[in-house]
Amino acid sequence: MALVRSASLAFGVVINVAVSFVVFSFLDLLDRALCYVYRAADYMIESEWKPCYCSSPLEAIDGGGGGSSILVTGQGEPAKVVRLSSSRLQLEDVSDTLYSRPPLVADVSKATIRRLSRGGGGGGSGSCSPVRPCHKARTGRPGLRVSSDIVEMLKGRIVGMKPQPSPRWSDCSCKVCTSWTASTAKSLFVRSAGAKAAGMEEDVIFIHGFISSSRFWSETVYPNLSETAKSTRRFFAVDLLGFGRSPRPTDSLYTLSEHVEMIEKSVLDTHKVKSFHVVAHSLGCILALALAVRHPQSVKSLTLLAPPYYPVPEGEVAKSQYVMRKVAPRRVWPLIAFGASIASWYEHISRTVCLLICKNHRLWEFLHKLLSINSIPMFLLEGFFCHTHDAAWHTLHNVICGTAGKIDGYLDTVNDSMKCEVNIFHGEHDELIPLECSYNVQRKVPRAKVRVVEKEDHITVLVGREKAFVTELERIWNGSDSSVINGHQES
Repeated sequence: MALVRSASLAFGVVINVAVSFVVFSFLDLLDRALCYVYRAADYMIESEWKPCYCSSPLEAIDGGGGGSSILVTGQGEPAKVVRLSSSRLQLEDVSDTLYSRPPLVADVSKATIRRLSRGGGGGGSGSCSPVRPCHKARTGRPGLRVSSDIVEMLKGRIVGMKPQPSPRWSDCSCKVCTSWTASTAKSLFVRSAGAKAAGMEEDVIFIHGFISSSRFWSETVYPNLSETAKSTRRFFAVDLLGFGRSPRPTDSLYTLSEHVEMIEKSVLDTHKVKSFHVVAHSLGCILALALAVRHPQSVKSLTLLAPPYYPVPEGEVAKSQYVMRKVAPRRVWPLIAFGASIASWYEHISRTVCLLICKNHRLWEFLHKLLSINSIPMFLLEGFFCHTHDAAWHTLHNVICGTAGKIDGYLDTVNDSMKCEVNIFHGEHDELIPLECSYNVQRKVPRAKVRVVEKEDHITVLVGREKAFVTELERIWNGSDSSVINGHQES
């Protein structure tokens, strides 16, 4: 019986790899074709085209219409284009995965040549496959080299730069999605609860994950807070830059620094927060760590749900590329991996998905109500719908992939220079962020407590068990803890 099961699993893997190779090879061609479709559509509708990350450098520089690109080269590699913010040059936080996403066939060809050059045939390369090429031997780039002449030319254009229309034709223009344009403050949308007066001893900041919103917290945690907690603390759940009801600037690169600075401006400064706990989910965990190391004396506890931490092997130069292949392995199964691969590898296909779903989110919300699909809460759909492709695309690459070389430093700071309590919750059946990621954090911060929530996944680690989770949160905030809570395993 065991032999049959093992053979079935092996056959399933082979089928998955073969089908994935065919599907993603086709998607490589489709994405390239859509590049030209959107270039034409942008020009016809907006009278100019915005360079994408597969543009040729000269086209982007000479024909960009707004000077919103910058020429960047890797040593010994063709020049690529990185976008330029209208307010400042931002290169240090730009992930190379934005402009270096090789087609699957090219990736497999390089991996094959690499294996053959090492001695024929694949000894010691068992981790390579058509959808997960070997890249331990990559020489990578020592860094980005910026063409100084181009930088000077673009600097001269910043002052008179023509801003991109907001919203763009492919973004939603409903009142909810454009509500931020009526405000002059340009700060994040924040859902508050708890005590009204400033000067509370400890406040709590909630940071949502990728393609989500503050309602992930306000619809789950807020209604289950105890009266004691609501009377003694203030609670702030933010819509990240580009998501929910927060600003969606078309000239932003949505880098880690931009996200963290907006949280500081919109919560810490505006509400005069001095001492606080942080609760974060998925991508938000990276922002939580970055925020914590900027305010080490103010953070009282870190609670992380499914942190996407993939330690980069020693000697691996292409760190961002390594993480992207972990997050998005270019496989058709499981479906959540397929979705992550579409979002990560294909700029124009993912823009098409946003065009169909986000721009028409009112239709999908109407159908959800009409069909009474109660299995998916509306607040989760709102978070999934309410963002722009620009925000999602850049946030995914610049925060998840682009911070590959920074998270180790953040965790070292938490371990060595901070005394705050660190708690991690992870669903046992999370197919998006593997459980190993949480244990990776624990290896860097040994005092961190990992709680494996049995039979739950990336979303149901909270949704569906709100009361139990809030009880655990309040125990953390109050400084009380126990080794096993409600049958959930801790290590």
